[in-house]
Amino acid sequence: MGTIILAATTAKSSSSSFLPLLVIIVLFGLFYVAIIRPQRNKQRAAAQTQNQAVPGQRVRTTAGIYGTLISGDDRDVVVEIAPGVQIQMLRRAIMEVVPEDDQAGTTTYEPEPDTGSEEHSKPADGRGDLTI
Repeated sequence: MGTIILAATTAKSSSSSFLPLLVIIVLFGLFYVAIIRPQRNKQRAAAQTQNQAVPGQRVRTTAGIYGTLISGDDRDVVVEIAPGVQIQMLRRAIMEVVPEDDQAGTTTYEPEPDTGSEEHSKPADGRGDLTI
């Protein structure tokens, strides 16, 4: 009689051990759909953008530098970030190609007009503009 009880409990425990395995599989599936798949799509889009960048296009790098792509090969590119200033970087550093109508990164530094001597703006005691 003890043998029959043992056989019945063994059959019952094998069917309940399938449930934790099913939970693990479902959690992995959710993890894949929520995290891994979108990240792969972003990587594919970034690689496609980097490979399609051609000389003459304005680009933004991963460091936030705007410039014009001058030349490049499969690994490296040369970007002109200011007139006469060219830097060589990895092609992977290109984050996006900036559309022509977008004016981001095209602001230039314009110094304020010189009003003459700066002596009139300093205090008479010569301490400069240090205030406590």
